[in-house]
Amino acid sequence: MLTITWIIQIFSAFLLIILILLHSPKGDGIAGIGGAGNLFASQKSAENGLNKLTGIISGIFVLCTFLLGFGIIK
Repeated sequence: MLTITWIIQIFSAFLLIILILLHSPKGDGIAGIGGAGNLFASQKSAENGLNKLTGIISGIFVLCTFLLGFGIIK
């Protein structure tokens, strides 16, 4: 059981890194000066789905971290 939990944690860590990198930046940056910040706006439904998936994967990662850190699974 310990090995399975480690595998789940490592897989969720890599997946979490990829999902966070897929998020679009929230600020306009320099494009906000000229009003071009909304020129390349992404779809809101895709962003909401990505937020939900990132939340689920981060919950799995935190759960595995607590289980492994406190020695609940042996």
